[in-house]
Amino acid sequence: MKIASVVGVRPQFVKASVVSRELRKTNEECLIHTGQHYDYEMNKVFFEELCIPEPDYYLGVGSGSHGQQTGEMLRKLEEVLKIEQPDLVLTYGDTNSTLAGALAASKLGIKNAHVESGLRSFDRSMPEEINRVLTDHCSDILFCPTQNAVDNLKEEGITKNVYLTGDVMVDSLLLNKEIAETQSSILKDLNLKNRDYLVATIHRASNTDNIGNLRNIIEAFQELDGNIIFPVHPRTEKLLRSYGLYESLRSSVTLTKPLGFFDFIKLMNHAKMILTDSGGVQKEAYILKVPCVTLRENTEWIETIRDGWNVLVGSNKDKIVEAVNEFMPLAQEHRNRFGEGNASSRIAATINAL
Repeated sequence: MKIASVVGVRPQFVKASVVSRELRKTNEECLIHTGQHYDYEMNKVFFEELCIPEPDYYLGVGSGSHGQQTGEMLRKLEEVLKIEQPDLVLTYGDTNSTLAGALAASKLGIKNAHVESGLRSFDRSMPEEINRVLTDHCSDILFCPTQNAVDNLKEEGITKNVYLTGDVMVDSLLLNKEIAETQSSILKDLNLKNRDYLVATIHRASNTDNIGNLRNIIEAFQELDGNIIFPVHPRTEKLLRSYGLYESLRSSVTLTKPLGFFDFIKLMNHAKMILTDSGGVQKEAYILKVPCVTLRENTEWIETIRDGWNVLVGSNKDKIVEAVNEFMPLAQEHRNRFGEGNASSRIAATINAL
């Protein structure tokens, strides 16, 4: 079978690294990179560290408004798919690259499969939520990471060709965590001790594009006593500088460039706590058994909340400070929510049986 896999951002590179390894055992894969993430720290380093095959096509779409970016991806993907004529298009997650890949396949009458189907935050103001819903409703095969995701699809009337596989990020973390421990020198480089620092990430538009929200978060970081390590997304850095917040933040928080996969895994794995507005980082924190404070009002990874390892605080400064100082999960509530680490082989087996 010929499979066209569409990727565009760093979490998708990580997921594709383990799924492609399984797919290529018995199938021909064409890897299409939309170029949604394009600089070295957000892109190339992941291909190098995870030994991902070079993309067969690099579309170079880059930044832009949601409509502009998605439209350009759709146009270029359609051209590639007409040339390659794959039997199946595979998409990952909830980005503009995901939606464009699913739409392009659907319009051309090509079967398409979605990895990470069924996630819902139930917040339609989030572009990612729109991407999730639309992608699921135009996909022929839906691979769900959790039972909750399966249940969400059922509520929307989607029950055919829905497969509970577990989460491919568990596969990747199990495969790469020990490699990261030996290959990454991030703790030494930053003079960090085990469980003696916090990790922060901010990139979501609801925080970065709202100066009030972003200022509240930054003021909370400055009020906290613990050492905060903050790998700064390029777009977040640009906005921090434009709002006049960057210099004051740098005086109280350790800022770094975006980190490679091995450095970031090791940094998270040894952290005391993680503060983030990322969906994927919430889940990774749970898998690594690190408490998480989420700088959002909702989450698509509701399992992490139900088990008490994640708490939602939005951009409220007092809630952020209180959570960091007082939040403590119960170890006995940690469950195997996201699978056994064989999601990639389950996905490949399902595709091979088509």
